[in-house]
Amino acid sequence: MQVDKITNPIAKLYLIDSMGYKKAEMPVKNRPYCIFDQDKVDVFVKNKERALPKLTNMLQNAKTEDEIVEGLYIADRMIDGGTKGIGDLYYKAFSRFNESRSANVQTFLSGVYRKTLNPDAFGPLVKMMCNNFIDPPKSNFDPNEEVGGAVIEYLRDAVKQSKKNNSKQI
Repeated sequence: MQVDKITNPIAKLYLIDSMGYKKAEMPVKNRPYCIFDQDKVDVFVKNKERALPKLTNMLQNAKTEDEIVEGLYIADRMIDGGTKGIGDLYYKAFSRFNESRSANVQTFLSGVYRKTLNPDAFGPLVKMMCNNFIDPPKSNFDPNEEVGGAVIEYLRDAVKQSKKNNSKQI
C-alpha cells in the first residue's frame, strides 16, 4: 500500500509519521516566518478531537524547536478549525514549554494560550513577558508582542466575566 494514495483522514492520522511530510522550517534571515507542511496540518485539523491523542503525543515527545513549534502551530489551527478540548492539553502538553527562551516557541505558545484562555496559563505568560524584559530572547522580532497580546486577552476576558456576573471585582 502506498501511503501517498491514502484518502481516509483517520488512516492518515495514524500513519502520519510514515506519510513523508516535510519537516517544519524555522525563520531565516530573509524569511521571517515559519513554513509548515499544510497537508500534515490538515490531517490533524480534519480529524478534530480524534487527533488530540496524536497531538498530545507529538508535543510530549518534541525535543527540537521546529518540532515544538510545529505542534503548537497544529494546535492553533485545530482551535481555528473548531476542535474542542485543546485547552485541556495544558498540563499534558503545553506547560512544559512555559520556560522556553525561544522567541518562536513563546510566540506560538502565547497564540494557543490566547485562544484557549486556560486560567493556569496566565501566570506563566506574565512571567515570560517579565523575563523577556529583563533578558530579551535572541531574535529578529519581539515575542512580547504576542505574549502581551495574550495577557491583554486574559484581562479582557476577566473584565467581560466580571461584567457578566455583575461583579465589581476582577
